[in-house]
Amino acid sequence: MPAEESFAAFRGDRSRATAAISRALTPPLLASAGSPASLGPALRVRSVTGSGRPSAPRSKGRSGGPRSPRGGGVRRMYEQARRAWDRPLTAYYLILGAGLLITVLGLVMVYSASMIKALELDKPGTYFFRKQFLAAVIGAGLMALAARMPAKLHRAFAYPLLMGTVFLMVLVQVPGIGMSVNGNQNWLYLGGPFQLQPSEFGKLALVLWGADLLARKQDKQLLTQWKHMLVPLVPVAFMLLGLIMLGGDMGTAIILTAILFGLLWLAGAPTRLFAGVLAFAGVIAFVLIKTSPNRMSRLACIGASEPGPGDSCWQAVHGIYALASGGWFGSGLGASVEKWGQLPEPHTDFIFAITGEELGLAGTLSVLALFAALGYAGIRVAGRTEDPFVRYAAGGVTTWITVQAVINIGAVLGLLPIAGVPLPLFSYGGSALLPTMFAVGLLIAFAREDPAAKAALAMRRPGVRWKTMRRRVKKRPSGER
Repeated sequence: MPAEESFAAFRGDRSRATAAISRALTPPLLASAGSPASLGPALRVRSVTGSGRPSAPRSKGRSGGPRSPRGGGVRRMYEQARRAWDRPLTAYYLILGAGLLITVLGLVMVYSASMIKALELDKPGTYFFRKQFLAAVIGAGLMALAARMPAKLHRAFAYPLLMGTVFLMVLVQVPGIGMSVNGNQNWLYLGGPFQLQPSEFGKLALVLWGADLLARKQDKQLLTQWKHMLVPLVPVAFMLLGLIMLGGDMGTAIILTAILFGLLWLAGAPTRLFAGVLAFAGVIAFVLIKTSPNRMSRLACIGASEPGPGDSCWQAVHGIYALASGGWFGSGLGASVEKWGQLPEPHTDFIFAITGEELGLAGTLSVLALFAALGYAGIRVAGRTEDPFVRYAAGGVTTWITVQAVINIGAVLGLLPIAGVPLPLFSYGGSALLPTMFAVGLLIAFAREDPAAKAALAMRRPGVRWKTMRRRVKKRPSGER
């Protein structure tokens, strides 16, 4: 049968060809695998009658199922977190969320920490809370207003705010108009239970005015000359510092000095110039501390564990006692012992100590995390913008809030002298809360003005998204399903 013989010859030729291919592929595979048996069925040469493709070998764990690469889950989670952190709206949400959460938590702690103090003054237990809540409502309106104002309007608002603040700070020193609270002549009486501390608005005025001044000089390329960098920024800042120090409020003066140094650093001040201004300010601070027994006693209370002679370190030591008795999760909201007359100023300067006593380490770390998130977002806004005014203003606000928080918390922890500054957005005091919430709204406005954030916010509007999706969807033929 010639047909059967030809078919047998064809199969023989096919088998010899297959064997030749196998011999050609076997040596390199053997060198890498070690033995022909380790190649597995996936590398066998299929016969003519076989069908399908060889499947890739799978590594199996102890249970016999497929095993993912080592560290793949952690690496995937890290990549997802990094992409979420780099989104255009990250800074916007961090500033808005952290600012509101700090304010709300501050309202809760003001209510808890001030109840006993209000009863001692023959006031209702909610006396200080109601005043703080009213200030928070007004501050929320100011924050929303600042968040909607464009940068040009903020720059136009800088000079009237500076002149108005200087005028009010001069009125504070007029006998019969200014008021003294805890030895500091820095208050104006507004009638009823309301008072105003103009020096708190001086921080916002210096930030806006200094940012506008440096931005205009940068546009004219004048910041390369040291005289244009210092004048008139440093003289005006020193004028504000002098008016504040006339009232004896060195804590607020330290914050204004930090804002000045922050603006000079952002403007690119050379090291010699920066060090010169810092040395001059340090000499003045040393003289002011050395000539004041009250300030010297506060300096001596750093790290104190006992009240000392005459109970000079009473407040600092009892702040440590409050933190130490809180433990991991605190004694419970409203269950503080130190606020019952042991700790002075529990709802203002030392509210962080009451927070540690009632909410424990978890509560204090949460507050620190919120301030860290707010500071990071402010630095991110200042670092990613191309507008010099936005960079200087965002950097100045971030310096103000973070430095003030560090000074307050450092004093409560016994690491810094008690400077008498409130914890931003957290402590009791409407004069401090209003400009700080406006400053947070300023950061929100700057975060919204970023081109990528503006585009992302526009895409989140329902009408814009629907119209954009309709434009992208192509019209299908009538017969297509």
